[in-house]
Amino acid sequence: MSAETADTAEPAESTAGEADPGERRREQRGWYFYDFACSVYSTSVLTVFLGPYLTSIAKAAADADGFVHPLGIPVRAGSLFAYAVSASVIVAVILMPVVGAAADRSGRKKPLLAAAAYVGATATAGMFFLDGTRYLLGAFLLIVANAAISVSMVLYNAYLPQISEPDERDAVSSRGWAFGYTSGALVLVLNLILYTGHDSFGLSESDAVRICLASAGVWWGAFTVVPLRRLRDRRVAPGGHGAVGSGWRQLVATLRDMRRHPLTLSFLLAYLVYNDGVQTVISQASVYGSEELGLDQTTLITAVLLVQILAVAGALGMGRLAQVYGAKHTILASLVVWTLILVAGYFLPADTPVFFYALAAAIGLVLGGSQALSRSLYSHLVPRGKEAEYFSAYEMSDRGLSWLGPLVFGLAYQLTGSYRDAIISLVIFFVVGSVLLARVPVRQAVAAAGNPVPERI
Repeated sequence: MSAETADTAEPAESTAGEADPGERRREQRGWYFYDFACSVYSTSVLTVFLGPYLTSIAKAAADADGFVHPLGIPVRAGSLFAYAVSASVIVAVILMPVVGAAADRSGRKKPLLAAAAYVGATATAGMFFLDGTRYLLGAFLLIVANAAISVSMVLYNAYLPQISEPDERDAVSSRGWAFGYTSGALVLVLNLILYTGHDSFGLSESDAVRICLASAGVWWGAFTVVPLRRLRDRRVAPGGHGAVGSGWRQLVATLRDMRRHPLTLSFLLAYLVYNDGVQTVISQASVYGSEELGLDQTTLITAVLLVQILAVAGALGMGRLAQVYGAKHTILASLVVWTLILVAGYFLPADTPVFFYALAAAIGLVLGGSQALSRSLYSHLVPRGKEAEYFSAYEMSDRGLSWLGPLVFGLAYQLTGSYRDAIISLVIFFVVGSVLLARVPVRQAVAAAGNPVPERI
């Protein structure tokens, strides 16, 4: 693998339009496979299994009042998972800008992508050892894996403007998400077979969950080989140092530079707000379903499988809508749907899987498209040669600064003891995010970044 990551870099200032079309398509196909590799973590681990499982471990370790005490801090067992997600995001905030700046200054995104991917995959595989009352180990592995995937996505997303021309980015980004949801659905089918038939395999329910968690790490590591073989580093112009020690200085320079692109910052602010809501819904849905609605693990797995299947069609379908109506208007429409989903979720009756499935179907239809189009739209707002450092800011909004939603969710439950109050509190993220996005003149923002303005955006 080290030999692959040390491939000869492309000439400085190489762009997608200057590359051979066949080579560009080869890189795009390799790029899709990182979504195929790491999305299993987001689906099987973060969305389905880890939340309810870590919550059950924390409850087993809790005192008579239902609290655990990590580092002597009283935490309601039901809030531990949400707080751990928030802590992982804070770690990611510290790391992502430094890694992004170092990648741009050195031009060597691929070795950094490999390091982040395999740290995350290893931490995920280590979840096999979660049992009994090891809630601290579970929280630690979650923090490491979640921070690692955030760092890796900075580098992965930074390839998008380098491997695709402006008019094809919506389609390329949507295909990447579709690859990810396809792998998530495939692995969830295998998880469902193992979990529901654990007795016939001679396994306890806990053993089946731990195997499902660990297998996501193995899958992540195995399929990361494909993008590492196909993606190529680009040389940077003379003067870049590429040392990690210079990353903090570059970070300061990046923040100063972003002040010169206020419209790009306006989009990032809007994305930060509405995506905080998206990420919180994704990470807390299983906890809400199991703890508030009384649904069993099989129902939750099946519902998330439905999300994965429909998200493939949703990502591709919304990509087509963006070609007609523009990415901005398509995203705004999806945020209206997200708001309606949360309102419906608040009133969802307990012990009624059919209504939960209906809600899952609605999430699937907007989830992939809203994320894919946000990524492709932002790629038009990034000045050339600063992809990784600007995408580090994007990733801070995507994963790195998405700590407020889980924190609000956890605090709402800690204060009220009701997950319904926690879920309805997330509506504000979609309402405010929609207002902020509607105010961004995206065509003007693309031109201000020095990029060609697509016909539809």
